[in-house]
Amino acid sequence: MSDDATGPVREAVDAVYRSESRRVFATLIRLLGDFDLAEEALHEAFRAALEQWPREGVPANPRAWLVSAGRFKAIDRIRRNARFDPLDEDAENIAGTDDPASWAADDIEDDRLRLIFTCCHPALQPDAQVALTLREVCGLTTEEIAHAFLTAPPTLAQRIVRAKNKIRDAKIPYQVPSQPELPERLDSVLRVIYLVFNEGYAASAGATLTRHDLSGEAIRLARLLVELMPEPEAIGLLALMLLHESRRAARASPSGDLILLEDQDRSLWNREMIAEGTALVERALSSRRIGPYTLQAAISAVHAGAPEAGATDWTQIVGLYDLLARVEPSPVVELNRAVAMAMRDGPEAGLVLIDAILARGELADYRLAHAARADLCRRLGKTAEARASYERALALTRQEPERRFLERRLGELGK
Repeated sequence: MSDDATGPVREAVDAVYRSESRRVFATLIRLLGDFDLAEEALHEAFRAALEQWPREGVPANPRAWLVSAGRFKAIDRIRRNARFDPLDEDAENIAGTDDPASWAADDIEDDRLRLIFTCCHPALQPDAQVALTLREVCGLTTEEIAHAFLTAPPTLAQRIVRAKNKIRDAKIPYQVPSQPELPERLDSVLRVIYLVFNEGYAASAGATLTRHDLSGEAIRLARLLVELMPEPEAIGLLALMLLHESRRAARASPSGDLILLEDQDRSLWNREMIAEGTALVERALSSRRIGPYTLQAAISAVHAGAPEAGATDWTQIVGLYDLLARVEPSPVVELNRAVAMAMRDGPEAGLVLIDAILARGELADYRLAHAARADLCRRLGKTAEARASYERALALTRQEPERRFLERRLGELGK
């Protein structure tokens, strides 16, 4: 087949890889029972697709085709490694697994949800749970995860390897936990889903501001989790993500440049998502078991309810941050509260708080802390300090739209 003929097929394979590869991978783990074997089988399946689909056409159900191809490639690999000896018990189980029709099922017992709970098993360290899930469920690179953790990539890679070995050696089951086990596993799962969303909503690096595939997947997983386990914090997290996601269309210009919340065209905000998110906030708050995700969602709901930036109820937002700082104290929460204080009481009040946070050293390498300080200095006319803080933020930024925004701010200071 000519290159012209194979071009559309290659594009189709690429599209399927982007949309389905992690789902195929999750199902292959269920069928094969091994992370590394499933990873190899996934790549073998897509290699087979590149070879066969140009001749045979793209199958009606690409996901089921890829799972089937990957499973048979894995069986072949096991047989080769065994030097044609009879299959052992595990391989016999692989060979006799359920029919292909079930591999495309997309119900509450979703393979990716099972995989999340497996990766978040209490036998694993909390950071390893999150790192493993981001890597294996969502396909983030080690570098992206390391950036989210503020950890060196080699350290993060070792953590992931140790976690996979622990799952294998301890024979941790690939399943959604029983009802009594669910609560202890929920916190890590929520944290994982939110980190996935954040990487999609504000990509840690690269040429684009957002990665809709990741934020959309996090919302899908949160919906599954709420259906499986409608706990207030699961509901609150789903509300928070929907309210953030409602602003996606307004967060960047047609050329991909960052637009701050105060400058966004609010007519572009997704009102259906805002309505759903606000209703979920009210549902979570009515439980009176209020956690950090619900409080963050309540803050987002206040922003969503303001028809214009000047109408934002900053007093209510500061009050919610006060609650959040008691429920889940952290330097980042303090930073966000300081920004809200600046909006309510003036930039000088916020700058005093941010300087105190930075003086402790906990956010010394957090680009948003320096960017927030730079903005307050700019508003106060402290040009030299603003320049120094913008330059520090720029040095820590790995995302191109953010870099362009900070460079524009620096250029405006020069004028």
